Amino acid sequence: DALPILDVDAFAPRLSFFFNAHNNFLEEIAKYRAARRLYARIMRERFGARLDRSCMLRFHTQTAGSTLTAQQPEVNVARVALQAMAAVLGGTQSLHTNGQDEALSLPSEQSARVALRTQQVIGYESGVTAVPDPLGGSEYIEGLTDEIEAGARQYIERIDGMGGTLAAIERGYVQGEIQRSAYEQQKAIEEGRQIVVGVNKFQTEETEPLKPFRIDPELERRQVARLREVRASRSAQDHCVALGRLEAAACGTENLMPHILECCRAMATVGEISDSLRKIFGEYREAF
Repeated sequence: DALPILDVDAFAPRLSFFFNAHNNFLEEIAKYRAARRLYARIMRERFGARLDRSCMLRFHTQTAGSTLTAQQPEVNVARVALQAMAAVLGGTQSLHTNGQDEALSLPSEQSARVALRTQQVIGYESGVTAVPDPLGGSEYIEGLTDEIEAGARQYIERIDGMGGTLAAIERGYVQGEIQRSAYEQQKAIEEGRQIVVGVNKFQTEETEPLKPFRIDPELERRQVARLREVRASRSAQDHCVALGRLEAAACGTENLMPHILECCRAMATVGEISDSLRKIFGEYREAF
């Protein structure tokens, strides 16, 4: 049976997205502006949205852990501040700032505090929150926004020509583009065409290396003990029945979420739920 068609305005206002913020300050601002504009046009022109709220791109931004360096990690505070400011100027609704030591380990309490204070300085001291889109109208920003949007449209047209995103992934196109971009960036760094402070220029001898944050092994032992207790105390029958129903639903076209929630109520673990789904769906393997 054909699935019912849900009106786009019934759910689009609740959609939200996740972006990464990198170091090219002006380009990042233009990236978010282009995304917002492109999303509004797609929702109206392609999907026929009528509500303004359906066309508003709501997104969270996280500063880019991949840009943080193990060398001179204190410099990462400046990188995170630039990235966070670009996200705010580009219109993000929420923000996560990385700790300076995340190239080495999980952030320490001090690093997490500095990351939080970075957001608070932007929010309460910088004044940039007083007006939406404060760089709108800048000749350079507007031109860069147009350029990024045009490039994104070319990608969409190319992927549409392949039969859609799923077909493009199965052909390895999406993964290939990500890998190509990563390779070109790393090559530019190694050849010195892209400067990374402290890595390929302005290096110094690390006299006092940052001490990475370490998890207390006792926490792991306590968590393992809790898991064993849960498995020993749960109803084996309820647990097996819930997982069985999930597997049966996964063989058809049912909404799996109610069955997943039933598994949770039966105290099935995330690993057990995932294993049940793997039995039916298998695991994705790249095409190349």
